[in-house]
Amino acid sequence: MKRFAGCLSLLLLLATAVVTSAGAQNHPPKVKSQEVSDDGLPVIVKHLPDWESKQHDSSFINDAAGLTRTLGDRPVLHLIDFTGGTEAVTAPYSAGKLLIVEFTNPQASIDADNAIQTYLAQNADAGTVYRRTGNYNIFVFDSPDATAAADLIDQVKYEKNVQWLGEDPFMFRNLERRFVNTTADIFVSTVEWILLGIGVTLLLGSILGYLYFQFRERQRLTMREFSDAGGMIRLNLDGLTPDLAREKLLSE
Repeated sequence: MKRFAGCLSLLLLLATAVVTSAGAQNHPPKVKSQEVSDDGLPVIVKHLPDWESKQHDSSFINDAAGLTRTLGDRPVLHLIDFTGGTEAVTAPYSAGKLLIVEFTNPQASIDADNAIQTYLAQNADAGTVYRRTGNYNIFVFDSPDATAAADLIDQVKYEKNVQWLGEDPFMFRNLERRFVNTTADIFVSTVEWILLGIGVTLLLGSILGYLYFQFRERQRLTMREFSDAGGMIRLNLDGLTPDLAREKLLSE
């Protein structure tokens, strides 16, 4: 009886271990992330290209040590500051090792982008392709083909929109910018229409003037004689005025 009870306890332990293992495979362990989806994965992982097949090969990173441990000690990675909730994810692809770094605000992403662009300009590396998209600073390391790396980066989409719960604090600034842009567009359009009208007027005036000149020139060529006296009696000094018939003159 004791032997039977021991075997039963052993079977229960094995069954519990199997269930626990299966549950761990179906439900990935929770990670410390700013945004976690319902299945426990960080949202940034789902922004990887073809993330369903890459999620098991991906690595979620939220500190500099993890970044160095995953991708090695690369000088450009020292420019990434993880303070303030910065997160990253990396996964291997045929085009290279993809790294997506997400900053919590645009200014931090822009500051990192300026530093990274400056470093890459001074330290050219054909195997590294970089681009900033939204708050994502995206790298492809060890790439054999820069075009394929750029295509891989194109597949990363930043799909987050900022929505204010209350009144937008930047509403006045946005309205002012829109007013300035609209006014500038109207001014440019008005100037373009004025210049177009002047150009069309000059063109039509030139065409009409040329036609009128040709008409008057043909009319002048049909005139047998020319007189500047307007039909009045004048001295025939140039010999162009025909002699008047004497029989039609009044006698004394």
